Amino acid sequence: MTVVKVIEVVGESKDSWDAAVRDAVKQASKTVRNVTGVEVYNLTANCMDGQVIEYKANCKIAFPVDGTS
Repeated sequence: MTVVKVIEVVGESKDSWDAAVRDAVKQASKTVRNVTGVEVYNLTANCMDGQVIEYKANCKIAFPVDGTS
């Protein structure tokens, strides 16, 4: 049986929520091996002068625990 661990991260982008999710996975992958899935559970944005200036995506990142099968 494979055991999967889930961590929560926030991705950020000046371009889009899609890019923010991709940032979350990319940044998590720098310290976590074998990311197998992402769940996006909240999308927010920072605004200034009536414009969106930064997109944020709260994500749960899943990956298998080493030594399990």
